[in-house]
Amino acid sequence: MTPKCTLFDFSGTLFRAEPADQWLRAAADAVGQPLAPAEFARCLTELQEVGAQPGGTPPREVPAHLADGWRTRDLSGARHRAAYLAQSRQVRLPHEDLHEALYARHKEPSAWAPYPDAAEVLTALREHGVRIGVVSNIGWDLRPVFRAHGLDTYVDAYLLSFEHGIQKPDPALFQLACATLGCCAPETVMVGDNRRADGGAAALGCRVHFVDPLPVAERPDSLRPLLDLLN
Repeated sequence: MTPKCTLFDFSGTLFRAEPADQWLRAAADAVGQPLAPAEFARCLTELQEVGAQPGGTPPREVPAHLADGWRTRDLSGARHRAAYLAQSRQVRLPHEDLHEALYARHKEPSAWAPYPDAAEVLTALREHGVRIGVVSNIGWDLRPVFRAHGLDTYVDAYLLSFEHGIQKPDPALFQLACATLGCCAPETVMVGDNRRADGGAAALGCRVHFVDPLPVAERPDSLRPLLDLLN
């Protein structure tokens, strides 16, 4: 049965964050403080270990005193910023303002790339009358990313955790998405890369399709199986 609505996660599903080395280099350039090769390599390794890049490698471990802030980071913009800056500041960087520059960089549209089949799948869904929503645990407005990459015209609604104070896998966020799009859960498919967070949609009776959050070049067609649902 063709779904009436399809919900998509953002990071690791429709888009992927830039490689960590590009993220660090862009931030260093933004503050006019390029790093020497050895210092760059050290900072890059340590930033990845603490998971300081939103949409990048998750932290190996979150210190106990930061755990609550990390767990609830997507409930508000302030929490998101504080959580990621706290992770970043575990790393000794040569310039203090580089921490802020790293956080600012990840919100730039140019820091994200759509997966190769995203436009094709969104176009086909729209042509079949399927309403499309983006449901994301995030602490900032991702709409400019969709606009910059020409994908905003396909999206009927954005349900962002920081705007509603609800994080996936809480079924309330998926319920709100269905209500906003005018669909009931059995008519809806949720597409995401996180089996815990995105799998929360199954509690409502939504179908769920999982993809792996691989680099863009390594995942050319994981969204295309959704086209099999169109008939």
